Amino acid sequence: MFGTHDLPLFIGTALVLNATPGVDMLFTVSRTLQYGWRRGVAAALGISSGCIVHTLGAAVGLAAILQASASAFTVIKWLGAAYLIWLAWGMFRAAACDSAPASGAVKGNLSAPSLQRVFVQGFLTNVLNPKVALFFIALLPQFISIDAVNKPLAFLFLGAVFIVGGAIFLIVVVAVVHRVRNLTTAPLARRALNAIGGALFAALAVRLTHAER
Repeated sequence: MFGTHDLPLFIGTALVLNATPGVDMLFTVSRTLQYGWRRGVAAALGISSGCIVHTLGAAVGLAAILQASASAFTVIKWLGAAYLIWLAWGMFRAAACDSAPASGAVKGNLSAPSLQRVFVQGFLTNVLNPKVALFFIALLPQFISIDAVNKPLAFLFLGAVFIVGGAIFLIVVVAVVHRVRNLTTAPLARRALNAIGGALFAALAVRLTHAER
């Protein structure tokens, strides 16, 4: 279809990759635990929208530029790391300041960020990760026929399949996490969650700074 081959294998590979813990899953889980399923879904949709950018980039060759240009890769890498540090700092501040009762910020979402803000955060979390761009250009061509008439269209088709599958998986994760969210309603549990999440985001930022093309 659209110059692609082995579509079932691609779908299976995409599912395994989406299920691999990483920045995107951590962000979705943390927002769901902190603010509820609506923010979790907003985070998932923002991340999926970021994948649209990577798909378009792979289709027109932008990912190839990242792969070939050390400077371009380094700039995106450090921007992504800085953004993760900013997210970590926000979670550390929440851990230090959270003394509200269970019916406050988390349960009632009185101080929760807007859905739009969480969406944008998820979008930037994904877009500012150059490894995702390189992943798209490394994986997608393996499932595109050499004699495909329109290779950009094949990139877009496979990217759409990956994005839809990834969005569905993250929304399922949100549903599962939301069911156990009551375990984190106590202030101490929320502070621990924010502290752990901040530490993980900081560790992922450090890891990203060591990423190579």
